[in-house]
Amino acid sequence: MDLKEKLVSSFLAFENNVDVDHPVHDIRSEAIKNFELKGFPNRKDEAWKYTSLNSLQKIDFSIFPKKVNALEYKDVKRYFLHEIDTYKIVFIDGVYSSFLSETTHDGVDICLMSAALSKPMYKQIIDVYFNKVASKEESITTLNTAFSKEGAYIYIPKNKIPKKPIEILHFATGNEASLLLQPRNLIIAEENAELQIIERHQSLTSNEVLTNSVTEIFAAKNAIVDYYKVQNDVENASLIDNTYISQKSNSVVKVHTFSFGGKLTRNNLNYYQNGEYIDSTMKGVTILGEKQHVDHHTLVHHKEPNCESHQDYKGIYGAKSVGVFNGKIIVDKIAQKTNAFQQNNNILISDKATINTKPQLEIFADDVKCSHGCTIGQLDEEALFYLQTRGIPKKEAAALLMYAFANNVLESVRIPELKLRINRLIAEKLGVQLGFDL
Repeated sequence: MDLKEKLVSSFLAFENNVDVDHPVHDIRSEAIKNFELKGFPNRKDEAWKYTSLNSLQKIDFSIFPKKVNALEYKDVKRYFLHEIDTYKIVFIDGVYSSFLSETTHDGVDICLMSAALSKPMYKQIIDVYFNKVASKEESITTLNTAFSKEGAYIYIPKNKIPKKPIEILHFATGNEASLLLQPRNLIIAEENAELQIIERHQSLTSNEVLTNSVTEIFAAKNAIVDYYKVQNDVENASLIDNTYISQKSNSVVKVHTFSFGGKLTRNNLNYYQNGEYIDSTMKGVTILGEKQHVDHHTLVHHKEPNCESHQDYKGIYGAKSVGVFNGKIIVDKIAQKTNAFQQNNNILISDKATINTKPQLEIFADDVKCSHGCTIGQLDEEALFYLQTRGIPKKEAAALLMYAFANNVLESVRIPELKLRINRLIAEKLGVQLGFDL
């Protein structure tokens, strides 16, 4: 039995343990039918041309963990942003850990998806938000819709700002031979609300782990959302991260993605602008080695006039690593005065590393300012030589050039403690000690 067949048959058992009167029951049933019809995406699909899931489909994943290992803070504290106080929503093998979490209902809701979807007062959430912006065509997203039981639910009311940043952490302990996790997050920022979120998926086992995550973000008028994704997992962990963002007028949503580790990582980041004077920003830094594979797939759909979008992705690829960037911008006919920028710059530090980059523009308006570009190159030998003549060893000189290459992405990180943490991860990934305070 292949993974698709196992998932479809497992859904019957899953369905038997779910209340048929639950508001999402019909949504789940429709989603599994979609997945059964389409199956996993493959290289025949243009959007998955450079990323294959075939090897993952051969693994006998456990769909429902039978036992969840307990974790103590000392076991995982290095993954928390402990330099500052944060709200923490922690999951272990897909199950909420009350011991490691710190949630709140003090004027804002920072809690669990299961709570949001189970209380009668929250039925309107299903009607208005849940599964309303997530793709019903992308099979890997509908798979999550069918099976997801838990995740983070964050609701920031009108004019509210949480006292602290929010951390969402998913740990896999690998109690089973291999584990398939499918968390689901729903984030709602009402008018004039503002919040900062840091998300991380971390495997603590030598067993194979596949995480298929879906996050829906709704930013109302004048809302500000800063979302940071830290991807620095172990070599046997794979992540398919699907993020869907709906913005109203004058809202600002920024997503920073830092991809440093993991076996295979696919980031599907989709913005939908539903109003005027919207600002959508997505930036990323990718540093890979070994046989790691990272695929950034972005979409910005400009539906209204006078909006902006800004994409800036930097990639550094060594050993036999593979990078993919596919950025798509759609500008509707009505979306005049659009300002859309897209840039993807890459450095190959190994002859065996590969980068596939494909910027796309579909423009149906005539009064717009849109630009896109991509570069693939190597380190500047003259600059490297210059640094060496100033007494800097070659390895450290190369690291400084690569850090400078990625620095403009780091400059827009608004949490100083997180910026420091990312700088340390970059130094670790480059294998050097950067001898100054970054």
